[in-house]
Amino acid sequence: MKTKLILSLYMALGICTVKAQKVNVSKAFADAAKQTEVLLKEVRNDTAALRKNQVSPRTVEKGKLVMVKSSDWTSGFFAGELWYLYEYTKDPKWMDLAKVYTEKIKKEQFNIGTHDLGFMMYCSFGNGYRLTGDTAYRSVIIQSAKSLSKRFNPVAGVIKSWDHQKAKWKYPVIIDNMMNLELLFEATKLTGDSTFYKIAVSHADQTLRNHFRPDYSSWHVLDYDTSTGKVTQKLTAQGYSNESAWARGQAWALYGFIMCYRETHNETYLNQAKGIAKFILNNKTTPADGIPYWDDHDPKIPNTSKDASAAAITAAALYEMDGYVPNGGYKKSADHLLYSLNKFYTSKVGSNKGFILEHSTGHRPANSEIDVPINYADYYYLESLLRLKNK
Repeated sequence: MKTKLILSLYMALGICTVKAQKVNVSKAFADAAKQTEVLLKEVRNDTAALRKNQVSPRTVEKGKLVMVKSSDWTSGFFAGELWYLYEYTKDPKWMDLAKVYTEKIKKEQFNIGTHDLGFMMYCSFGNGYRLTGDTAYRSVIIQSAKSLSKRFNPVAGVIKSWDHQKAKWKYPVIIDNMMNLELLFEATKLTGDSTFYKIAVSHADQTLRNHFRPDYSSWHVLDYDTSTGKVTQKLTAQGYSNESAWARGQAWALYGFIMCYRETHNETYLNQAKGIAKFILNNKTTPADGIPYWDDHDPKIPNTSKDASAAAITAAALYEMDGYVPNGGYKKSADHLLYSLNKFYTSKVGSNKGFILEHSTGHRPANSEIDVPINYADYYYLESLLRLKNK
């Protein structure tokens, strides 16, 4: 397996320690820009995707570019990447492209059938508003928050994640949902309406109370009884087992709680983030390069897929944590992850249809997106580079 070979080489070269590992941010962005040019060309040439109203590149499977409709949970990441390229380079061509791909998902502001509006609309319109101040983007953010709020149940105190598989669960809430709260916090700042803020805090509080084991690892899916507010099941959908620690889920949890601390200054959230970080960084199944296997309970480790996306999300979160706990060693850990991603997990320029990172795992139990490039890995990789640059 290619990833095993990479890890063996990595260890043989004796560069498993964090010391003196530096990423050349300028070169990393230059390479990312070249790759994105390749991806844009691939997208423009995919006429079948255009006929199917598929608007955003998601991954590569079996050598083919996979495009998705605006309603897909990953539809906003590519626009977000373009905004990040503009933020770093200040080249107006990236702004122009970001505007085009942001506009393609505008109608999703009214989508009440998904909890993923934070991913979809804040990574795209949120970054667009932050970088341009365009009031049209502001309006979309507010409407998106209104749509997301409709999925909140006040008895359970949480936002419902999925509407499917009703025979399996009644009111499922996944750890990923922590990432969508930033949209709600922003909506309160833009409108002065505290309703959005209160929903976000309620969801974070209930997640903190119910979603974690004593070691700060997280279950993936909790099922709530909306008549009592009690948890009825603790399950997984994308992890190895109900009791395992699915790597990307741990990363979502870390990022989500450090973001909640930023927005509320509630020390409870910071302490939770510290506990989650400790679990991730001290996980004995994680290899020396820091890039985790897709689930730390997979008995096939080390002969199984890794998840670069989990590492990219974690690195971005750790860079932010360093700003709140400057002597906690979080920047050092983030540097280590970003160095590994940059050195050993980036696609060769011109390959992988233009995606930036290799070796992510989307949904292994469903045999979907295993050891592939994927857009959210690229998004959080660029975010991590920007956060390093601003240190």
